[in-house]
Amino acid sequence: MPEVYTVKVEEGRPATDDGKPSVGPVYRSIYAKDGLLELPSDYQSPWDFFRESAKRNPNNKMLGRRQKTESQVGSYAWLTYQEVYDGAMKMGSAMRSRGVNPGDRCGIYGSNCPEWVIAMEACNCSAVSYVPLYDTLGPNAVEFIINHAEVSIAFVQEKKIPSILSCLDRCSSNLKTIVSFGNVSTTQKKEAEDHGTSCFSWGEFLDLGCLHWDLPSKKKTDICTIMYTSGTTGEPKGVIIKNEAFMSEVLSIDHIIMLTDRVAAEDDVYFSFLPLAHVYDQIMETYCIFKGSSIGFWQGDVRFLLDDVQALKPTIFCGVPRVFDRIYAGIKNKVSSAGILQSTLFQCAYNYKLKYLEKGLPQHKAAPLFDRLVFDKTKQALGGRVRILLSGAAPLPRHVEEFMRVTSGSTLSQGYGLTESCAGCFTAIGDVYSMTGTVGVPMTTIEARLESVPEMGYDALSNVARGEICLRGNTLFSGYHKREDLTKEVMVDGWFHTGDIGEWQPNGAMKIIDRKKNIFKLSQGEYIAVENIENKYLQCPLITTIWVYGNSFESFLVAVVVPERKAIEDWALQHNLTDDFKSLCDNLKARKYILDELNSTGQKHQLKGFEQLKAIHLEPNPFDMERDLITPTFKLKRPQLLKYYKDHIDHLYKEAKGAMV
Repeated sequence: MPEVYTVKVEEGRPATDDGKPSVGPVYRSIYAKDGLLELPSDYQSPWDFFRESAKRNPNNKMLGRRQKTESQVGSYAWLTYQEVYDGAMKMGSAMRSRGVNPGDRCGIYGSNCPEWVIAMEACNCSAVSYVPLYDTLGPNAVEFIINHAEVSIAFVQEKKIPSILSCLDRCSSNLKTIVSFGNVSTTQKKEAEDHGTSCFSWGEFLDLGCLHWDLPSKKKTDICTIMYTSGTTGEPKGVIIKNEAFMSEVLSIDHIIMLTDRVAAEDDVYFSFLPLAHVYDQIMETYCIFKGSSIGFWQGDVRFLLDDVQALKPTIFCGVPRVFDRIYAGIKNKVSSAGILQSTLFQCAYNYKLKYLEKGLPQHKAAPLFDRLVFDKTKQALGGRVRILLSGAAPLPRHVEEFMRVTSGSTLSQGYGLTESCAGCFTAIGDVYSMTGTVGVPMTTIEARLESVPEMGYDALSNVARGEICLRGNTLFSGYHKREDLTKEVMVDGWFHTGDIGEWQPNGAMKIIDRKKNIFKLSQGEYIAVENIENKYLQCPLITTIWVYGNSFESFLVAVVVPERKAIEDWALQHNLTDDFKSLCDNLKARKYILDELNSTGQKHQLKGFEQLKAIHLEPNPFDMERDLITPTFKLKRPQLLKYYKDHIDHLYKEAKGAMV
């Protein structure tokens, strides 16, 4: 394995007189040192990926879901590649019969299931751009997207039909056809017809289509999808992704896995639970379709997520930090309750394997004996067969990443990407332990550089180069739909400005250290880079989530904290308290206990005096999308959090000032 995983392809430049900040050198992945990966000329649309796989493996399992009766949930039942291909062809033909033409836009609204993918492939075969619709972008988002993207047909999950019908009077000038993933009632059909819109069940619409029809020609410059992003403020933005960028991203994943691991194959199984409405899961599922692998869907309920994993036994698992955190906590609890002998053996095996991973040994050679004797049990948490683990959407805490690398029996890659970069633009090389805590190196379709942010003290030309991550290459978006003003803000001289602050590591990997916009000033003039501070407080094992707040009329910080339930309950036991979790969160002594532990964690991580917390509110309920406090990828919505917790924040400031007097 090489020691440095990037190559410099262009020098940096100092700041210019017209106010442009300095920029660092341009880097590529070592796996693209002779040029970025280009899309082969025989590929025009993601439909080519699917068509080839269906032809190659018509009888292979493609899409699976668990069979359900009223009393129980059974094993997975599967549709083959041929069955899905036939379904997509018929749906595409039915769309044409309803006057949906190439270049038109089709909405897809619902949680992950076979129908979602069939609708997506029906759009691909018809050269129609699909537009994921989702309500987690806030109230009226679905209506906004339908009108903004001029969606004329929508495939909709059965339980979402009422919410589509409720906004029809405001978007029926665009939306003329609704197709349910399942059934529709006579009343629902009548309600749609009153607005001039036709509503079909899945079966009825399928019957409108035929298997053999002339598919329209497709071009790599056609718009594959318009994906609306969950911006933390303002209206959703429609990210335009063309076929070329979408397909290049899929091929880049294949390219990098081929060089560093073992690519997906017909016998691989992917677990689909991250929202298909987002680019991360869509790209991964398209990669699996390209390779002829199988995709099994979750039931859609987070309580049964790990039960679904046990039933499916996937080989490829893409998660987000929140999920890996749950797995980590579950295994830790099992180990600690197994008795002193078992937990001592586990710790010995853990330390031994970690030592050899740190020395650079690959996963399967670091501790094969302990893998069999000890970690074979922990592998079962994800079904026992996982060989590729990927994490994205938010930073994975280092202790969780280390734990998963040691105990999962799988390679693990943390990646970084945005909708605008068509998912992953950086990825850690799965079996290179020194990339722990980083998002790795640029994908083989992308070049990256840092741009200095002087007001935050980040210098892209210093020995430790830090600055805003900027991207150029073949997998970038083609602008925001109908928002040239916003496109010009982020695309400058051919470089996409991500808004994230990165730091190059000596081995060529990138570490995300901050967010450009989440910065504010305290009354004494000190700048606060809030995400950096939150990440440090998150290392405190007593909490699960934290939102830190400071305002420029005050000289100190306060926070709303979701504590770890077990930690608070253990504390209560020691203090002979029998209150429930909610009451404990209101307990002044419990609050002081958590505050002291947080500040001691902060000191350990060298937080400055003004970055320490003076008061906290303990919140028993995790921040959720129902209250519009987080985005679908679990990023904090700061303006909304402030609005929601305004009274608590005011009270914390009063309380802290009282204590300081």
